[in-house]
Order: sequence, then structure tokens, then C-alpha cells
Amino acid sequence: MKKRAALVMLVFIFLVAVVCLAGCGSSTPDAGTTDAGTSDSTAQETKQTTLEKAKSQGYVTVGFANEAPFAFATPEGKLTGQNVEICRAVLKNLGINEMQGVLTEFGSLIPGLKAGRFDMITAGMYITPERAQEVAFADPEYTIGGGLAVKKGNPLNLHSYSDIAANPNVKISVMGGVSEIDQLKACGVKEDQMVISPDNPAALAALIAGRVDCFTATSPSVKNVVETANNPNIEMVMDFKIAEVNGKRQQGFGSSAFRQEDTDFVEAYNAELKKLKESGKVLEIQKEFGFTEAEFAAPELTAQFAIDNW
Repeated sequence: MKKRAALVMLVFIFLVAVVCLAGCGSSTPDAGTTDAGTSDSTAQETKQTTLEKAKSQGYVTVGFANEAPFAFATPEGKLTGQNVEICRAVLKNLGINEMQGVLTEFGSLIPGLKAGRFDMITAGMYITPERAQEVAFADPEYTIGGGLAVKKGNPLNLHSYSDIAANPNVKISVMGGVSEIDQLKACGVKEDQMVISPDNPAALAALIAGRVDCFTATSPSVKNVVETANNPNIEMVMDFKIAEVNGKRQQGFGSSAFRQEDTDFVEAYNAELKKLKESGKVLEIQKEFGFTEAEFAAPELTAQFAIDNW
């Protein structure tokens, strides 16, 4: 009897063990499948480029520095500006319909991009050799060079710094400490032709008062002070020729910036940007923010050109 009871007990234990082993056996493959599935899914996401991810989710995050008229937030919180709207048009053509702005101090834009806080920078950032070592720039979205204001009708026919140099009787006002002074000198303008002013409004005031024949600053700055002054006797030279020094045009180029590994994004962005330039859409956007043909970067200009000519 005892033997029979012992035998029954052994059979019972054996059956329990079999059931437990079967349960463990079935759960192990399931767990393995789940882990493998998760791992495969994660790997798939990791393989997505920034452009592919933006297209699949329908939006991109952009870093900006709240600097009008390039990129800024309206009082209502809308992200806009010359470079924002150019970028928005390019992204729309790429199938990315939404931009989520991340307000960032200008000096933190490149570190923030590299750290992954946002997908790209749209802040009108100048393309420089130093920055190009850290980020990949799109081709120029705009350019800024010198601008010139003269008396109504441009009686002295001034269209460049060389024109001023060619006429030693011409006086030009310019704000102290700016790069335009060096450009004027490089183009042959003498120091005694220059009237140095503390700021741009004072430089324009010298022109209005007749103490000088023209006034120079960056093109947007000239436009801003001329429009603010609203003086019928003063005008901006719309076909002003940007100075060339040692074969290099004295101008800055600005554009969007990407992480260096996002080459497919940069290439796709450049292709659509060129189309929008050729169609006239880019210039149309620029004019909405007070820019002119003088700030339009031609379709053939590249980021490398901007770097080489900085």
C-alpha cells in the first residue's frame, strides 16, 4: 500500500513538472519573440534619417533665436520670419507640413542642434567656415551686403563704392566700427571722404542735412532707416553693386543648418529651395519681410561658395 501511494505521488510530481516545463517552454519563445520584435522595431527607428522621420511624423522641430525679420514668434505665438517662411515652403514641398519651433539663444543653436534638441536651425544664420565645421548648411536663402542711400534722383549717379572712390568730392556717412569702413577703403575711398557717425540714424541725418552726399550700412539697415525717416528727398539705391575686395564680394549669406550626418536632408532641401528661387517664390517671401532684390541669393549660389567667399 505504501509502495502504491509512493508510486502515485511520484507520478503526480512528474506530471506537475511536465506541466511547468511546458509552460516555461511556451513562454520563453513568446518572450523571445517580443524582445526580438522590440529590438527589430528599435533598430528600424534608429535606421531612419532625420528627413525620413520628419516625413513619417509630418513635422520637424526647428531651432530659432527670435530675431526679426529672420525668425521670430509673433505676440500670438506664431513662428514666422523671412527664413522661417522660406523654410516652411521648402518643407511643404518635401511633404512636411508642420514646423515646431524651439526658442533658443543664438549662441546655443548649434550646440542644441548637435545635441538633438531640434532637427534643424532656421534663424537666418550666416554661413561661415567656422560654423561649417560643426553643421551642414543648406545653400544660401538670402544675402546681405552693403546698401546705399542718396539724395532723391541720385544726382551724382552713385551705384557702388567704386563710384564714390572715383569722385573725390563725394562725402559718405557711415557708422563707426562697421565692416563697411574697411570695404570703402579697399575700394579706394579716402578717409577724408568719410564722415563717421555714432549710429545709422545719425548717419542718415547727415545726408538729410546735406553734410554728405550718401550714407552706407548693410542693405536691410539702410532700408530700415530710410523708411523710418520717411523723407521724400532721400532714396535707397536699389541697384547698388556690392563691393568686391581681392575678388571676393563683401557680403554675408544666411541659410538653414542641419546636422552633418543629415546629408539626404540637405540635398533634398537644396533641390526644393532652388526650384522655389527659380519660380520667384523665395523673392516673394523676402519682400513680405522688407527685403529686396539686393538680398536675393541667386539659384546657382551654393553653401560652399558662401564658405569660400566669407
